[in-house]
Amino acid sequence: MHYTKQDIIHFVEEEDVEFIRLQFTDMFGNFKNMAVTTSQLEKVLGNQCVFNGSAIGGFLSMQEPDIYLYPDLDTFEIFPWRPQQGKVARFICDLYRADGTPFEGDPRYILRKVLQQAGEMGYRIKAGPECEFFLFDLAQDGNATTQTKEKGGFFDIGPVDSGENARREMVMTLEEMGFEIEASYHANAPAQHEIDFRHAGALATADNLMTFRMAVRTIARRHGLHATFMPKPKSGVEGSGMHLNFSLHDLDGKNLLSDTAAEDGLGRVGKYFVAGILGHISAITAITNPLVNSYKRLVPGYGAPVYIAWSAAANRTALVRTGLKNGRVNRVELRCPDPSANPYLALAVCIAAGLDGIEREILPPKRVDGNIFAMTQAERDKLGIRNLPEHLACALDALEQDGLLRKVLGTGLMDNYLAAKRAEWKDYRMSVSAWEVSQYLDRF
Repeated sequence: MHYTKQDIIHFVEEEDVEFIRLQFTDMFGNFKNMAVTTSQLEKVLGNQCVFNGSAIGGFLSMQEPDIYLYPDLDTFEIFPWRPQQGKVARFICDLYRADGTPFEGDPRYILRKVLQQAGEMGYRIKAGPECEFFLFDLAQDGNATTQTKEKGGFFDIGPVDSGENARREMVMTLEEMGFEIEASYHANAPAQHEIDFRHAGALATADNLMTFRMAVRTIARRHGLHATFMPKPKSGVEGSGMHLNFSLHDLDGKNLLSDTAAEDGLGRVGKYFVAGILGHISAITAITNPLVNSYKRLVPGYGAPVYIAWSAAANRTALVRTGLKNGRVNRVELRCPDPSANPYLALAVCIAAGLDGIEREILPPKRVDGNIFAMTQAERDKLGIRNLPEHLACALDALEQDGLLRKVLGTGLMDNYLAAKRAEWKDYRMSVSAWEVSQYLDRF
């Protein structure tokens, strides 16, 4: 739905909106915002709200000019969980410089550029996430814990699934905000949940993921719980993933992934797209799996992918899957991303890599339909199956060397991202964990 300025003015008056939050996303995928009263609506709609960009990590240096917030009117939404009198609404904003040019470090702008390139090549790309999260107990002081009393597993119901009521309210809230929820259920680990919503254009999907995380965490607090999208908050159980599904169509809506004459159902353009993602995947993981903690999920034995391979079958050990539905391939699924990723940057680098494969007409390696986890290292070597990066530093090295992703992200954001993440890795390396103390303190 497309809104005009007059539509917004009407909604604000009719719905008794008192506060407006101007939201944007920083380099790390965190929502930031400026709140104004509706007395400032004319200023908001005139793109005149400004903030100090140097205060946001990775954006601007102290001597550079301020950043202007340009609200995307189509993202106007009233928060269902706020008071019904004096309501609170929001816009998701694009970031601009004072001279009216887009701020090149804005993650939303980076995704827009990639989608513009796709359009110029004659493609439309939709994306759909499968997002997992944990619901843990809050401490008496209100702080988050990793504690839970429940012992639920995959598809369990209440009372074993003690988060059922919270998850139901999350679904109802999201639907009130315009989401089409396709499924929600208890996931594999105790206190782990998944809510899947319908695919959309890639930019709308990134917006939806940011809104989704905000809504889930807000509703969890109303139930005395803490929702975390940390990839691996507990040892010994599955981590939380955010599988990304991509569909590819021409400008007339024709599915370009499918070829019913092909043995695996995947058309030549689809194979190019898969090959592009696989070719850049080591660098991509620095964006789709951005935390030190992300790589504690990407280990054998817990369902997450570890090896760089693709499959046309229902093979959950493969990194990329292309499943048949009614005899046609409708999507390409990338299984390594996790929900801590900045969704704009994650979608941008994945799509750009796929487009690179199409432009260069490169074919993927032979598909692997067997259980990769059950293979010996010699068998994997024979098939040319490589490992995903084992830790954040490896992924950052791959990102730094990837010329395509530097072009996509821009040198400014790329260098700031690498510096921030290398500092994170350095801090981690210098910290002493409880595991080290338990293993070594008495022994040495």
